[in-house]
Amino acid sequence: KFDLTLHAEQQTEGMGWTLEYNRDLFDPATVERFAGHLRTLLAGAAAEPGRGLAELPLLSPAEQRQLAGWNDTRRSYGAATALHRMFEEQAELLPEAIALEAEDRSYDYRSLNRLANVLAHRLMAAGVGTDVLVGVFMERSAEMVISLLAILKAGGAYVPLDPDYPAERLAFMVEDAGVPLVLTLERLQDRLEAPLPAGAGTTVWPVAVEQLEQAMAAREETSNPRTEGDPRALAYMIYTSGSTGRPKGAMNSHGAIFNRLLWMQEAYRLDHDDRVLQKTPFSFDVSVWEFFWPLITAARLVMARPGGHQDPRYLAEIVQRRNITTLHFVPSMLQVFLERADLAGCRSLRRVICSGEALPADLVARFHQRSVAQLHNLYGPTEAAIDVTYWHCRAKVDRRPVPIGGPIANTQIHVVDRGLRPVPVGVPGELLIGGVNLARGYRGRPSLTAQRFIPDPFSETPGQRLYRTGDEVRWAADGVVDFLGRLDFQVKLRGLRIELGEIEAALVDTGMARECVVIVREDDPGDQRLVAYWVPATEESAGELDAEAEAQMVQDLREELRRRLPDYMVPGAFVALAELPLSPNGKVERRALPR
Repeated sequence: KFDLTLHAEQQTEGMGWTLEYNRDLFDPATVERFAGHLRTLLAGAAAEPGRGLAELPLLSPAEQRQLAGWNDTRRSYGAATALHRMFEEQAELLPEAIALEAEDRSYDYRSLNRLANVLAHRLMAAGVGTDVLVGVFMERSAEMVISLLAILKAGGAYVPLDPDYPAERLAFMVEDAGVPLVLTLERLQDRLEAPLPAGAGTTVWPVAVEQLEQAMAAREETSNPRTEGDPRALAYMIYTSGSTGRPKGAMNSHGAIFNRLLWMQEAYRLDHDDRVLQKTPFSFDVSVWEFFWPLITAARLVMARPGGHQDPRYLAEIVQRRNITTLHFVPSMLQVFLERADLAGCRSLRRVICSGEALPADLVARFHQRSVAQLHNLYGPTEAAIDVTYWHCRAKVDRRPVPIGGPIANTQIHVVDRGLRPVPVGVPGELLIGGVNLARGYRGRPSLTAQRFIPDPFSETPGQRLYRTGDEVRWAADGVVDFLGRLDFQVKLRGLRIELGEIEAALVDTGMARECVVIVREDDPGDQRLVAYWVPATEESAGELDAEAEAQMVQDLREELRRRLPDYMVPGAFVALAELPLSPNGKVERRALPR
């Protein structure tokens, strides 16, 4: 029995073809596309019989035009300008409007701008200028916002140095970035100086609002610095994990973030009544829009307390107390928030934005059961200015998987095969990103930059590039993109190729696991095993289950998986956890999973 069979029959003139298919697995549109691809392939083979099979075309001219149409995202936002210039415009237009709330203090646009200007002039006197990287080693605070603005105003670019990072990682980042200066809080100064590389020549500056206010009273310069504000200049550099274990700094420009923020404002429309909660660690690029989107639109930026992003009850309380309208979650933290927080008082919430991980369809349904706010699923790597695709998760639309959507303004996305040729709708391939949002590349890593940022063969403009994400996606028939997983999460175990994401999806689909992650472990040399870490979808947590109950659940789970997967894809071990370990960014920390 075949799910799809192709019949060929010799006819008087040429060949006759019939497709017979299982209607439980295929819809007519899919089979019609398949037939069209076959027709294009055969026509190409007949026209050029000397070409290899993989070199023959699959896409018809109509499909090529369709893909080009989905990527026609041209918008005119005017001449790009530097990020701080947009903030300065708001400070001139609405000087007395509240710009920032932090630590029970508020700052209007005029005072926030002047405080940042005082620090910016000091930075310029210390040699900070275009493309000079300045480290910021701070917890969430008013000083953090002032420091970021001041660095940009001085012409420099900021490098987040998360106080939660290990000393060894901090030392590497400071040395690799070559920062001449690190801004910090006085209470964190000792923690910073210990990991600084000897002889690196890095100066540490404590920043305090009180000292800047005293400088203003002493008539220190508070005017906007007259820096060039070149949109091609660097705005920030954020380090991402490297496959070799060595972090790499992705360098993003003012022009890229200008496009991203103006698209976001066009799509979601913040106004003077909006309040955005800044809760994402600033070593995660989502924090960039949390900081600057409200400040360029005359909305209000509200800083969560240090560590508050991991406390769902606190988040619900601050949403209610501060009338927060806009909030970001990685899906794993949204899951915890929905389960543990009291959402009854969160009536001010208008929009919740998710990114950073695949968003489960069941989580979307659960969100809409508990909240009337809008839910949006965004996607983007650190190697671009935050997000490059978007999808509105509507309450009555059940899409599985939840799409990452279509490209944002002035951005193109391509789904390609191993030869970097576009694949048809519905066919998995690697996601490539093009357009103005791309980062410059990786600092001090020219070979890696050349490997990941490649010439754009689809663009007629010389010098355009594409970023190879390593993410596996597919086009859906309506022009949006489904995220399928990481290409590098594909493993080979005992000679068999396995997609770990497929096992994880099957685990969740059993209804017995609320969250899960599957990895290959080799705790004993030569003994590779698939191990599933799972959070039971029961009222009792994993720690409250007795051994007999847990053993029975594992047996049932294994039997359910055997119904869905080949035996070689059923994990050999199941580890029940009360919750999955998360990194400071809220993503699953695979290295922290127990033996």
